[in-house]
Amino acid sequence: MTEAKKNPRQWHFDWRMMVFAGAFLPLLVALGIWQLNRAEEKQALLGQWQQEAQNLEWPDLVANGLEDGRPVTVTGLYGERSWLLDNRTRDGIAGYEVLTAFYPIQGPPVLVNRGWVAAPRMRIELPDVAPPTDLYSLTGRIYHYPVPPVLSGKVSPEEGWPKRVQALPESVARAEIAELPDAIIRLGDSDQPGAYRADWEPDLMGPQTHYGYAAQWFALALVLSVLTVVASYRKTGTNNDGDNG
Repeated sequence: MTEAKKNPRQWHFDWRMMVFAGAFLPLLVALGIWQLNRAEEKQALLGQWQQEAQNLEWPDLVANGLEDGRPVTVTGLYGERSWLLDNRTRDGIAGYEVLTAFYPIQGPPVLVNRGWVAAPRMRIELPDVAPPTDLYSLTGRIYHYPVPPVLSGKVSPEEGWPKRVQALPESVARAEIAELPDAIIRLGDSDQPGAYRADWEPDLMGPQTHYGYAAQWFALALVLSVLTVVASYRKTGTNNDGDNG
């Protein structure tokens, strides 16, 4: 007789394995369901934002609150004042992100992040970031002011325009343009009027990301279930007495 026939696998209750699986399996399933609910909420929120972007004017959007990731379209004119966010690199090349004042036909002015531009070879030189002068409609997303998590010391922008800065807190920007709202606009892509390299990574965790997390949690729950079942089947005739105490 073969070894498999001599010692067939049979179910053996292991209370430690069952306690472990009973504790973590519901948790993994609950996390997967939570991510599915978050995906549905995010999908509804994005749909609401898209509808508001089409139906609400800029002053109404400002009054309703400017949340990160909200799509927006504004029509107006670029202003003359620009800030250059220093130490921004793309593909290993040093450069700046360009923030320029924009004056919508209606509502308060807003800073527009026009994207990344390469720095000149000499540090003393600044890139020419003069904006176009016609009336334009810009499409982008709401974003917070570019401030690092921890600011060391007082922000001291350079004199003249454009100003080269390491960060741009809301208070510094409002010292120049008092009517600015509590957020800025990042252009949607590099084809927007006055844009430079505006290839942003998505900042808003969309529904697909939550669906992906849900799939991971459910996959872990399945793996745990399979391993528990496999580990509970053992060959008879082997020494399993120690497993049950």
